[in-house]
Amino acid sequence: MSYLDQITSPTLLLDEKICRANIKRMADKAARHDMKLVPHFKTAQSHQIGDWAKEYNITEVTVSSIKMAEYLSGQGWVNIHIAFPFNPLEIPKLNKIAAKQSISVQLINAETTQMLADQLESSVGFFIEIDAGYGRTGVEVTDFGLIEEIMLIAKKSDKLKFKGFYLHPGHTYYMPDIPAIYEQSRNALGMLKNKYSTEFPNLVSRIGDTPGCAVMEDFEDIDEMGPGNFVFYDLMQAELGGCEKRDIAVCLAVPVVDIKKNRKEILVHGGGVHLAKDVLVGENGLKNFGEVVYLNENGWTIPEKKSFLKSISQEHGIIKASDELLAKVKVGDLLGILPVHSCMTADAMGEYITLDGKKVDHAEGARV
Repeated sequence: MSYLDQITSPTLLLDEKICRANIKRMADKAARHDMKLVPHFKTAQSHQIGDWAKEYNITEVTVSSIKMAEYLSGQGWVNIHIAFPFNPLEIPKLNKIAAKQSISVQLINAETTQMLADQLESSVGFFIEIDAGYGRTGVEVTDFGLIEEIMLIAKKSDKLKFKGFYLHPGHTYYMPDIPAIYEQSRNALGMLKNKYSTEFPNLVSRIGDTPGCAVMEDFEDIDEMGPGNFVFYDLMQAELGGCEKRDIAVCLAVPVVDIKKNRKEILVHGGGVHLAKDVLVGENGLKNFGEVVYLNENGWTIPEKKSFLKSISQEHGIIKASDELLAKVKVGDLLGILPVHSCMTADAMGEYITLDGKKVDHAEGARV
């Protein structure tokens, strides 16, 4: 039976071949630059996809929450890193994980560091997150007083182990000059490594955004990369130049429930609860919540003429349709939608279906 015959409602499709190719390409790039790839699994959030990653010599993984760390612990990872400023209310959960799984956290202030030093029951590693221009979170790169206060508190603890510096230049998502941002990031991490490597000879530097890791070829002496979105990619990454649309490994299958040919619009069952509401805005001001692909037995094809979701609400999606699409679609058909932001779409759906009809687990859905 075709995988398409199983679909009666919005379903997130996963092309294993494309996903594996994306993982291999980034693993090869890391190896080419003598860097360790520690992928951020906030995108995939899956045991099965984690097993695929291990086939490409990936041994450590990054997550964005302790819930995700709980889900992936005990799966053979050498270490799991929580790349979010640690929430001290979750120290009891951290202690449970750390008793059985090597784990590290991200620190940006002395208060949380002290609470961990006082309450940890097992050894836990930590990175100091650095802000070198993004402005979202992290210790400012020149705030040596705070950096050294965190280090001093940890040094007095037999449980907190300093691993290095983590930097997420997230402004690569909305600022066009990625090379300039990376020069800023390399300089920041290089300066910190030079300053503290005598005291901490094993410290590592890690950088963690997909746009930069995908397009850059000059990482200087950064030790590790931790991109996440690259396993699936999406329309946002394609617009940033990090991938081609053919590299996008997931699409949302949606049923067609009505067609308004006079308005060149198609109503589908697929809205914000499935795709989230990330949007691209074209030069003409038109909003794009996802682009149509044609589903077939082998996956999907990208049409020559673009059709896209012009608006979405909770369950509804309205496609602005090309003449090509209108000529071939009918009520009851299935269309595919390439997501604007695959991480959010996967999180919303909580499960994947492969092109051979097999379910793949996701942390937000049922374990399969």
